[in-house]
Amino acid sequence: MYNNFKIVCPVDFSECSLNAIEYAAKLGEKYQATLYLFHVPNKEDYQKLSSNGLMVGDQYSFINKKLGNLVQTVKVESIPLGLKACEAQIKDGEIVETILEFANEIKANLIIMGTEGVNDFKKNYIGSRSADLIGKSEIDVLMIPRKVFFKVPRKFVYATDYHDEDKLAIQKVVQLAIFYDSEIDMVHVSSRARGIDKLTHQSMISELSPLIKYEKIAFVLKTYRDSPGLGLENYLISAKGDILITLSKKKSWFDQLFAQNLSKKMSYFINKPLYVIKQP
Repeated sequence: MYNNFKIVCPVDFSECSLNAIEYAAKLGEKYQATLYLFHVPNKEDYQKLSSNGLMVGDQYSFINKKLGNLVQTVKVESIPLGLKACEAQIKDGEIVETILEFANEIKANLIIMGTEGVNDFKKNYIGSRSADLIGKSEIDVLMIPRKVFFKVPRKFVYATDYHDEDKLAIQKVVQLAIFYDSEIDMVHVSSRARGIDKLTHQSMISELSPLIKYEKIAFVLKTYRDSPGLGLENYLISAKGDILITLSKKKSWFDQLFAQNLSKKMSYFINKPLYVIKQP
């Protein structure tokens, strides 16, 4: 099903990008994927290196060596467990655009990227690299917050607004759940109780159930006084969800969710990995 699966993991040597490498390697083992550790040189990186006494000519050599060491570590730990290969790539350019160009060039299936989490999203959401990459990517993106370390996910929470594409997107979620024998909660959150939501919810269950060959899935309709985003945050807490998954499309509920609610100081689910399905 996943022949020649390819994962791109941008690396800037920060703590959050190292966490992302761990997730990328672990998922790569399951998909038997080729993992690309991808670095885009930028002035901030090299200014930090210069402060440590490195000259400009030494900086590229230092970065190459550091990236090579990461590749070797991944190979030693993950290839025996199923990872097909791990390679290092360095390309100059604008960070987000260069990452996406490379991912498209190699026909990657997934981008796994570290993010500063709450600070990155809240303080400068629209201008953050994470948000920019999610918005521009046509490839699925998994965001890993800085303080989140890999653990086997016991529950995936798939947030839905009842799109036809959910029928395809949920298949990706099921595959992830099968890897880890995890539970799936497919959740719709409404800001008020409406009969039409209940009818749509029942219709969705009727349509999806025959398509999903997996027992550990629950269909959940929740109503909260607050906005849907805050309701989803509350649900993640109460249900002990490990990874939030949602479908992103133009003018989708996902985009409304973040645009409307980050200003209201959402924090919890931005401290969970966020998997954005771009290609259902």
